[in-house]
Amino acid sequence: MNFASDNTAPVAPNVMDALMAANQGTRPSYGVDSESEHARALFCELFETDCSVYFLASGTATNSVGLAAATPPHGAMLCSDVAHIHLDECGAPEFFTGGAKLQTLTSSAGKLSPDVLRTHFDERPMLGPHRSPYKVLSLTQGTEAGTVYSVSELEALSAIARNHDLVVQMDGARFANAVAALGVSPAALSWRAGVDMLSFGGTKNGCLAAEALVVFNKSLVDDVEFLRKRAGHLWSKGRYLGAQFNGYLTDGYWLTLAAHANAMARRLSSGLTLLPGVDLIYPTEINEVFVTMPDDLVSALHNAGASFYPWVCPGLPASAKAYRLITSWSTDDAEIDQFLTLAQRHGSG
Repeated sequence: MNFASDNTAPVAPNVMDALMAANQGTRPSYGVDSESEHARALFCELFETDCSVYFLASGTATNSVGLAAATPPHGAMLCSDVAHIHLDECGAPEFFTGGAKLQTLTSSAGKLSPDVLRTHFDERPMLGPHRSPYKVLSLTQGTEAGTVYSVSELEALSAIARNHDLVVQMDGARFANAVAALGVSPAALSWRAGVDMLSFGGTKNGCLAAEALVVFNKSLVDDVEFLRKRAGHLWSKGRYLGAQFNGYLTDGYWLTLAAHANAMARRLSSGLTLLPGVDLIYPTEINEVFVTMPDDLVSALHNAGASFYPWVCPGLPASAKAYRLITSWSTDDAEIDQFLTLAQRHGSG
């Protein structure tokens, strides 16, 4: 009963098979191998456009290299107050950009609104060299609250960003879950909605260690190769990154995995909210469930071997005890049922 993170899940079978198939003979180094070339072609097909694709091994590096390509050291990067780049990347975006400033905006259920963005620009206009110029708007899809931006929401935010000459960067660690939840094309949720670059996650959804920086705005690509190398993420045995994406993307496997994880979260969320004293904090839209639970129920579940984390959710009263539970491609009905049965037994006892 491990609901601590989708990072705890094993490698998905098709991804492992692709790795094993690539583990034969020799290949050219540094990403010019046939596996990587094929994977880049799959990304262009997936997004229905000629995009530039760079493989890295972690989401933090992918976000940071992309942001470094989008802003000079004196620039400002706008993001939500719960963004991963703000709270959970140990200053990596600031480090890799050479000092660009993260500025946070108030979110609601993890999402930024056009009104909040407009108000920020109105209240904090440029002051020449005294204030860092706005260079990037970073959006997370799906968000840190397990919610998703609709196409129209992305279009509205991107339009405001364009009016202020900002690059729109998307942290897509769970982009697969968002696409599966909304049932729209990857193109509709990215470049067609105004996104300039996307950190496309694979690791949380069945890959071993594979992320891709997908750049739609070709004016941003000149420095990416150098920034990736400088960050230590130009793998010499690049075929193993490309191979993972070949197994992941072929025949829509990535969406099959994400849709299953989402379905398990909905099942878990529906069962939990039937219990006395358990309340849902955010709508369950992808594979993350956020609830408040009584202390005695939490203790009973932990004592029975269940893994999940306490969480800080902005806007909740200090007395509320919030928890995050995450499902993955490998979560099954039996695991959900065992967890809910234990919870129900405690509640009825």
